Amino acid sequence: MSSMPKPVSGLLYSGGKLVRPDQREPATLRPVEIVPHCITSAEGSALIRLGETQVICTASFEDGVPPFMKGMGKGWITSEYAMIPRATDTRTHREATRGRQSGRTMEIQRLIGRSLRAVTGLEALGERTFWIDCDVIRADGGTRTAAITGAMVALGLACQKLMENKVLARFPLKDYVAAVSVGIVGGEMLLDLCYAEDSNAELDMNVVMTGSGQMVEVQATGEGRPFGADDLQKLIDLAHEGIQKLLEVQRSVLKMDLPARRR
Repeated sequence: MSSMPKPVSGLLYSGGKLVRPDQREPATLRPVEIVPHCITSAEGSALIRLGETQVICTASFEDGVPPFMKGMGKGWITSEYAMIPRATDTRTHREATRGRQSGRTMEIQRLIGRSLRAVTGLEALGERTFWIDCDVIRADGGTRTAAITGAMVALGLACQKLMENKVLARFPLKDYVAAVSVGIVGGEMLLDLCYAEDSNAELDMNVVMTGSGQMVEVQATGEGRPFGADDLQKLIDLAHEGIQKLLEVQRSVLKMDLPARRR
């Protein structure tokens, strides 16, 4: 990879160095805040703000599991994801009015469900389901990674409430999970891409990782050029640094000692 950034249309440079839209350093997260209990009617809820990106996450618990899980003595976690029409700078039509979900929406909600199931002991739920709803109210890049990070908090709060109410006999969560985007823009590796950076990325990657440092999923795409194993490892290391900071925010809200709980 060249040591000099390659100029990219729509992005600013100073002295040959890429200047991020919000003046951040390459390895710096956007300001992050997770507000718990934003929807009091849900078993668990959280509003996550990651720079301009904002996602409301709720966790709802109900009896029953999908047909393919019946009789297995385990629960399930599934997700729905959506963006409100003015989450973006121009109005986006609701998918309900089009009569079907986009492939992107289906991909993201499956990713959220997989990420949360990876850190949950489903047998502790019995044959019951957690519905995780992630609604983007402002989109400026990284909505799927913000949704995973916020949904973990919503799920944790719901599990705490269900334990207090003696609905669950065992605490189901085994670890934390969080996610962040990384990429190469103008030849430079960046953490936590905003929309302007993401839309100009030569390489775009989303990394989902547990609190104990295990990877759940890596989604990497060479948008502008192929990439090698060295680039891949450097970006994973950069994502790991960002995820550690996101985990600190999650822990400050949930105050749970995970993965110390073993089942």
